[in-house]
Parts: sequence; structure tokens; C-alpha cells
Amino acid sequence: MIVSEIVYNCPMAELQQKLDFAKIYAKDQIFKLKRMWQMSRNGKNAMNKDPAYNATNPSHFIPMIEKDRYIERVDSFDQMISATHKHFWDPNDKSYIDFDEPFDMENEYIVDPDVFCMELRVPAIADSLTEKQKIKLNNESFRWVLSQILHGEQGALSLSASLCHVLKDPGAQEYAANQTREEARHVTGFTNYIKARWGSPYPVGPTLGRILEQIVSSDVVYKKIVGMQMMIEGLAMGAFGMAHQDTNDPLLKTLLKFTMSDEAFHHKFGKIWADRTVPKLSESERYKVEDWSAMIFKDLLYNLVNPWEKKAIYQSVGLDHKFVTKHFMQEIDRDSVIREEMMESNNIFRVLCKTLLKANIITERTRKTYAEFVNMEELNAEDDEVAGIDIANEGLAQLEQINKGRKVA
Repeated sequence: MIVSEIVYNCPMAELQQKLDFAKIYAKDQIFKLKRMWQMSRNGKNAMNKDPAYNATNPSHFIPMIEKDRYIERVDSFDQMISATHKHFWDPNDKSYIDFDEPFDMENEYIVDPDVFCMELRVPAIADSLTEKQKIKLNNESFRWVLSQILHGEQGALSLSASLCHVLKDPGAQEYAANQTREEARHVTGFTNYIKARWGSPYPVGPTLGRILEQIVSSDVVYKKIVGMQMMIEGLAMGAFGMAHQDTNDPLLKTLLKFTMSDEAFHHKFGKIWADRTVPKLSESERYKVEDWSAMIFKDLLYNLVNPWEKKAIYQSVGLDHKFVTKHFMQEIDRDSVIREEMMESNNIFRVLCKTLLKANIITERTRKTYAEFVNMEELNAEDDEVAGIDIANEGLAQLEQINKGRKVA
């Protein structure tokens, strides 16, 4: 009856305006209900004991446009954000790095085979190859390593971007956005290098692929920060340090040096989280972080580099992967090799172990998982500087000189 009267008494234009207003009003009410719902689900993340790391649901945007959020900014990351211009570099600008620099891939080992091609330690494998085939196997093996690094950098890029969706503190969010930009140039840099030396990368290995997917896709902030900012970044710094030390390619040295200048700052973000969060965790929360970290460590340790993930590499020199796997398993005592290699200061798993230990994520409860492979007392006595910091500082000094007087992004 009322609707009929409105229709009868109102001119058509006035009726349309009222209908439009009613639609807008209805949309506003829906938004208010949505806001109430999202804010009610927007409590402090239980694992984040410091306001700098408070997070919201990644599918809830409304908490990000609450007015009070903008003024509640911590200054924990301001120094790292301000230092961005000091280590700026552009992988597409030859004044920073020239990917046209040549290297004789057929006749020179791009890295030390004793470090990066364990297969050549096996007599049955080495004796079946000519010198040129050995060089190719070594260089293809390193192509596989760099391909995994490239995929890892893409994981870091995607994860940093995902942190921008959940971190409520404006300073933490700005830092995550900053890191996203830096990870993007790493993806470009390693892509350019692989294209220059081989043409294309290898696919991601199953182990790294599923771990990256788990970390990047997780809605749990501690998995993102511990998994990527501490564990994967720790592995990367160790790998970069090893490759920088053992490569014969000056171009690669430059790429690694500049990349490490960025990564040293990324690692600090995770360290700040650990320093402020881990001591305040409840027993059950601490167990979750410890157990998850130990699980990821063992998965990476045993599966990250193994013959069955590298079939295409062996095929490139005419080797059957079953032949390689058989003799590799016969000749190489995996655990002994791991223990021996983890004595080296820049070994990737030693670096990872040290990162977790210094962050107090390894306690007596989980210590035996790591102590099986590395001397924990010796590791604990070392300083807590990130691996490869000397190389990173060298790169930083070089970039400061290049950037002096230049207008950079």
C-alpha cells in the first residue's frame, strides 16, 4: 500500500532518486556490517608480541583504513627504510652491472666443482666423462643451483608483497613494500644472469617448491617471517657467500655482492621479530615455532640437493640418472658429508642453524636435531653477524660510490 502511494504520488524522476538513495543506503549498511565483522576478527595475532608485527586477515582490507592505524607507527624499521638509497642498484643499468660480460662456459668451471658438483667426487661418474663433459656437468649443476635461488627470490618477492596485505603497522608495512621492490630486482638480476650464461632456468625442485608454497601461502605470520626472513634468507646468504668465494666469473661476483647488500637488511627484519617475540611466547606457542622450524630444517637438509631432483642435468652430458643415483648413494655417506661441510663457516645449513640458534628458536628440547650435524657450543660462541656481511658491506660501499650524486629511485 505505501509503495503504491509513493509510486502514484511521485514524479518519475523523484522516484528514481529515492530508489537510487535506497540502494546507496543499503550498500552503506552492508559495508557497516562488513566493517563490524572484519574488526571483530581483527584481534592481535597471538604469535606477535610486539605491535610492529600485528597483522590482520589477508582478505580483510577494512582494518587497513581505520583512521587510528595511520598514527600508531613504530620506528623500528625507519633506519633500514632510510638506508634504501645507499644500496640501490638497477640490474638493467650497465653502470651497475653489465650482463654482456663474456665467460667461456665450454672450457671454464664457473664455480669450484668440489663445492658445487658433488657428483664429480664419485670415481665411477667422473671417470665416465671427458674434461669438457665435467665442465658442462659442473656448470649445469650450478645452473640448477642458481635456478633454485631465482625461484627462492620469487618466493621472497611474493611473500614480501603478502606481508603488505597483513601488517597493520605503517612502518612495518612500508618496510615490507621496500623489500618487495628489492626482491623484484633480485628476480630480474638472476634472470638476466641465467639468460646470459644458459638461456633459461631449470624448473623449481620439488622440495624447494613445496616449502616456498607453504610459506608464501600461509596466513600464519610467524611462518612467513621465520620461514622466509630467517630460514630461506639465511640459506640464501650462505649460498651467496659460498658462490662468491668459489666462482671464477667476475660478473657473478658483482651480482652476488649487490644482492647480499640488500639481503643483509632483509635478515634484520626477521631478527627484530625474533628478539621481540620469542622471549614472550607461551610454552605451547614456543613449541609450535620450534617444531615447525626443525621440520623445515630437516626437510631442506635431506632433500634440497639430491640426485633425483637433477635428472635433466645428468641427461645434458649423456648420463642416466639411475646410474648417477646408484653410484652417488654407494660412494657418498650423506650424513658424513653434511657434517664435514657444516664445519665451513659459510655452509648454507650451518648459516641456517646459526640463524635459528641466535634467534632462540633452538632450545634444549630441539637441540639434538641440529647437534647431530654441527657443534652447537662452537656455533653459540660465534658472533651473531649474518653470514657474508663482509661481502655485503663491500657491495654497499661500491653502490654508495656509484650512487653518489645520482638521483635514484
